[in-house]
Amino acid sequence: MNRTFDDMPDIVVEFLNYMLTIQNKSEKTVQEYYYDLRTFLRYIKIIKYNADENKFDELSVNDITIDDIKSIDLTDLYSFMAFMSRQRNNTAVTRARKVACLKSFYKYLYTKLKVIDYNPAAELDSPKTVKSLPRYLKLDESIRLLQSIKGKKNVARDYAIITLFLNCGLRLSELVSININDIRGDVLTVVGKGNKERTIYLNKACKDTIEAYLKERSKIEGIRDPKALFISERKNRISPKTVQYLVKKYIKAAGLDPDKYSPHKLRHTAATLMYKHGNVDIRSLQAILGHESVATTEIYTHVDNDQLRQAVNKNPLSSFTPDQSSQSSEK
Repeated sequence: MNRTFDDMPDIVVEFLNYMLTIQNKSEKTVQEYYYDLRTFLRYIKIIKYNADENKFDELSVNDITIDDIKSIDLTDLYSFMAFMSRQRNNTAVTRARKVACLKSFYKYLYTKLKVIDYNPAAELDSPKTVKSLPRYLKLDESIRLLQSIKGKKNVARDYAIITLFLNCGLRLSELVSININDIRGDVLTVVGKGNKERTIYLNKACKDTIEAYLKERSKIEGIRDPKALFISERKNRISPKTVQYLVKKYIKAAGLDPDKYSPHKLRHTAATLMYKHGNVDIRSLQAILGHESVATTEIYTHVDNDQLRQAVNKNPLSSFTPDQSSQSSEK
């Protein structure tokens, strides 16, 4: 990650470091803010300095001043959003992220540094996004996935990885970051988004598969990262890319579509199975998944078609027919 942000104005560098160190945002989030603000400042170059739009991706922005940023009003911000949509083909989701970034940036300038007297982003609306239900594996498909993990190499490791995804709802970044000393008995401690630590309790399947893998791991010589739980064939900590690859491999082996499922879909599967089959309440699910807002967790509490069918069939009028109605009137 570019921690110095050398190509940005000082005021932006200060903001990014503030988000990273004081607000404790993840490096990935701050990197996205960096890209979004660089794009925004390049847009300022076009509307304030008549820079060549055809060279948009090459425009330097470290000469943008606080006065330039102050000169932006709400109309300019909406114009920027339109530019992102029409000229840069940004989706509603991408534009919504840029809105969130600009709101944070201008709030920082207005409330923390107090270098602006007016916050134009305060009234900036975020584009509406269509929320679709993420895909997930049904119970029988999850079992098929676990049964598909066969072979001569890394079977114990891969089985433990898939088991943790399906049982604990871990994020990919959380899984690859697990150290051996993060596990104590049935307790796993992970560091999630925003460097927030949370506790996950391991069930029997997780404990058994981790124990089986650790026996195999103990036979590996020359491990380069002894703290890491999951080790790659090169004896380093396993990478996110490797985990993504093995998930796709076993998804395909299970007769499922590898283009539709990923480690994140396994996280969604875990949440759905706990909610649907384990009767886990939404607050507990929020704690397990590490969501800051319960509103985020609510997407995992969707009902499937079978539940909708059952609900309609349970309607007390479900067995009422016109024939019964006519028979009653004749009597």
